[in-house]
Amino acid sequence: MAEAPQVCPTLTYDDAKAAIKQLTEAFGFTATAVYEAEDGRVAHAELAYGNGMVMLGSKGTGSEFDKLMARGGPVGVFVHVDDVDEHHARAAAHGIEIVMPPKDQDYGSRDYMARDAEGNIWSFGTYTPGAAE
Repeated sequence: MAEAPQVCPTLTYDDAKAAIKQLTEAFGFTATAVYEAEDGRVAHAELAYGNGMVMLGSKGTGSEFDKLMARGGPVGVFVHVDDVDEHHARAAAHGIEIVMPPKDQDYGSRDYMARDAEGNIWSFGTYTPGAAE
């Protein structure tokens, strides 16, 4: 069994179900858990990509986290991918807003950036955090 990720970005969405659909179909995440509240909103979801994971849920649930995030703006999340151009092509084919096309960076990575339906910025690249240690 793979070791669980120790850091998981957590996001809230007005339409968490649409976010799950977008992240799985366009970006290749796998929904490993989705729990709905009685009112049908997403209480908690876990989406995996490689050995990483993001957690998300619906805004307006009234939870302590929801209250703290109420004034939060969009967030940025970086995801390591092996083939940036292939990943970019998949996202673009699903109509994702590409805010920076694939580009070779001075630090050796190839990256692109996209904005999800609720304004969060997703960066995908070949950079491997911690690899220079």
